[in-house]
Amino acid sequence: MDILRFATAGSVDDGKSTLIGRLLYDSKSIFEDQLESVERTSADRGEEYTNLALLTDGLRAEREQGITIDVAYRYFATPRRKFIIADTPGHIQYTRNMVTGASTADLAIILVDARKGILEQSRRHAFLTTLLKVPHLVVAVNKMDLVGYEQGTYESIVDEFTAFASKLDVADLTFIPLSALHGDNVVERSVNMPWYDGPSLLHHLEHVHIASDRNLIDVRFPVQYVIRPHASTDPELHDYRGYAGQVAGGVLKPGDEVVHLPSGLTTTITHIDGPAGPVEEAFAPMSVTLRLADEIDISRGDMIARPNNRPEVAQDLDAMVCWMTPDRQLTPRMKVVLKHTTRTAKAMVKELNYRLDVNTLHRDESAQSLGLNEIGRVSLRVTQPLFVDDYARNRLTGGFILIDEATNNTVAAGMITGAR
Repeated sequence: MDILRFATAGSVDDGKSTLIGRLLYDSKSIFEDQLESVERTSADRGEEYTNLALLTDGLRAEREQGITIDVAYRYFATPRRKFIIADTPGHIQYTRNMVTGASTADLAIILVDARKGILEQSRRHAFLTTLLKVPHLVVAVNKMDLVGYEQGTYESIVDEFTAFASKLDVADLTFIPLSALHGDNVVERSVNMPWYDGPSLLHHLEHVHIASDRNLIDVRFPVQYVIRPHASTDPELHDYRGYAGQVAGGVLKPGDEVVHLPSGLTTTITHIDGPAGPVEEAFAPMSVTLRLADEIDISRGDMIARPNNRPEVAQDLDAMVCWMTPDRQLTPRMKVVLKHTTRTAKAMVKELNYRLDVNTLHRDESAQSLGLNEIGRVSLRVTQPLFVDDYARNRLTGGFILIDEATNNTVAAGMITGAR
């Protein structure tokens, strides 16, 4: 059974947390004590109905204000698929939280209030999901009950969003009218909208095709750890040498010829060991241990690839970054630590090319710095070669984080757009 990771995004009060609560409730994925706690809290607050948004909004500040502040992760499963949900905040000052939640998502749900239509925040979140290369986008037109389930209201929002999406790089776009409060088109098809002939939200989530989203062409295996059991009592483990890591792209099989980077030496895979024993093939995002035919000096941070299909080996990177700390700003010539796959190296910001206005898509080329939640294009110089792909080609080998040398705090998330 495969896993679908999806994130909710959109403007404030569009009903993101309520939608997830309804999804969990109607799919019978919450425990009785959780439901009792939510019912009790709803009653204490004087609400006449069970506020399902409380299932994800667990922070005291979130419940007091009725907003989402931090990313809340929830897990549930149906007979067809497992799900990991990231409920992300809508406020502009929590852009970094939204980027964090959507960075690993296979699908994003952009909620739109049927009464208000497409807002600035809706456009911002749609742009961010396409910047993060989330493959599938669902626009959920929520609160249809408050506009009398009118088809015309829904279709005007569809037309407006479709026109806006034509400026973005959207691979798969789906529209669903629903009411998270009453459960219309969330798990079951709604009788209140007979004019809508598409699937319910859960049906779409269960059937959306994600297997081909991952890069199965370019073999990329960042080495995380060298396994040497040294068990003298077990002859099989006495000479065992394996290279553990998570497959970041392509398909690996015993007998395949591979190349080790940075040495450039070629060898052959003899065995692939998984958590439960030997496996016949490994693909993203499996975590496995490779055993090779030749003794090569391989350590953490190295990369295993195909001899005729290698990543870029580069120390100069062009990237889009989202700045995530209020403690300092990104400025040219500043020094940071860059973590890319399993390799960590010191780096310097050579220049800030422009700051991007996420709402208008305007590029401010006169910008001298990036502050909290701001996004811009930068050029970086790294002290040692990295094995990279463009983020659009591989999200795992094209993404990185920047770390403050002094505090060891993560200060930015980045997406590689070019290397040289």
